Amino acid sequence: MVCPSLRFTSKCIRPLLSQAYNWKDKMGMRTVAEPKAINATEPLLLDAVRGKEVERPPVWLMRQAGRYMKSYQILCEKHPSFRERSENVDLVVEISLQPWKVFQPDGVILFSDILTPLSGMNIPFDIIKGKGPVIFDPPRTATDVEKVREFIPEESVPYVGEALTILRKEVNNQAAVLGFVGAPFTLASYVIEGGSSKNFTKIKRLAFAEPKVLHALLQKFATSMAKYIRYQADNGAQAVQIFDSWATELSPVDFEEFSLPYLKQIVDSVKLTHPDLPLILYASGSGGLLERLLLTGVDVVSLDWTVDIADGRRRLGPNVAVQGNVDPGVLFGSKEFITNRINDTVKKAGRGKHILNLGHGIKVGTPEENVAHFFEVAKGLRY
Repeated sequence: MVCPSLRFTSKCIRPLLSQAYNWKDKMGMRTVAEPKAINATEPLLLDAVRGKEVERPPVWLMRQAGRYMKSYQILCEKHPSFRERSENVDLVVEISLQPWKVFQPDGVILFSDILTPLSGMNIPFDIIKGKGPVIFDPPRTATDVEKVREFIPEESVPYVGEALTILRKEVNNQAAVLGFVGAPFTLASYVIEGGSSKNFTKIKRLAFAEPKVLHALLQKFATSMAKYIRYQADNGAQAVQIFDSWATELSPVDFEEFSLPYLKQIVDSVKLTHPDLPLILYASGSGGLLERLLLTGVDVVSLDWTVDIADGRRRLGPNVAVQGNVDPGVLFGSKEFITNRINDTVKKAGRGKHILNLGHGIKVGTPEENVAHFFEVAKGLRY
């Protein structure tokens, strides 16, 4: 059984953190000693995923760039358009590095959106403040789907490749640079629903009344996202997370028809050319589908907080790593509460092949000092 312990020193050795926020004095926080490097040539996150000996679980947080950070909010005032922020190389790099400069996570994820490829696929969209994504002309017929183009990332989103290249140089292998894409069913859900949805009636109507139309769209997304993952890897991403957030709206039998085959196709295709690229799969509310997620062939399954991580480990088996799965709401709790939940999660996850993370993205309004405490505790853990 793993028994992580906290190792604190009386003196702060992370001057960047203490300079950016004087939390040590104001909040009564103690800093932790930096862990000694076990493998200087590879980031800790990659070693953990590959089952190498590591002294603690690597840690990063979903949506760690943006939303809750004051520095991001200030930037948003100057650049109110989300698409500008996510499609301008300089802004993408600046936002992606904001949490890295303050918290030094073990994963630095590209600031972008899963819908970013849509314009290059002839699907006009925008992301509107207070409303979220809007698809202007949802493709819901066979004729509409025929007009959807397969994605050519180097032509449509060159800024993604440029940003990843810069991030890789800036981070300099001190952490893993992460890319991400949307899974076919989740992308199709946004596209067919015309944006976010609560009931998913439009895509389910298409799935159950005209499945051939939906399969044609899913196939285009599968081919396109495989290309996008390879593009991100070729430009600096050291691991890529696939978000299939809405696949859990499907029953198991429908997941096996409308999501699983396309996820597996993406993984198989990428592994042919990039066999050593770690692929992470996240699907919120996935407790009923864990064994099926394993069938995709990904290297890491990211669990949300509704799954006991020890149970998830047993169900997934020893050959796949797990990521997660602290409830994002925990970051609104006391520092003692946050510490206890981190320790409990790491203990239940067991030694090795675990990436400490939240079970979903950081919530708006999360106190930055609590995020700092999360990283302080996480990086002070030892197996």
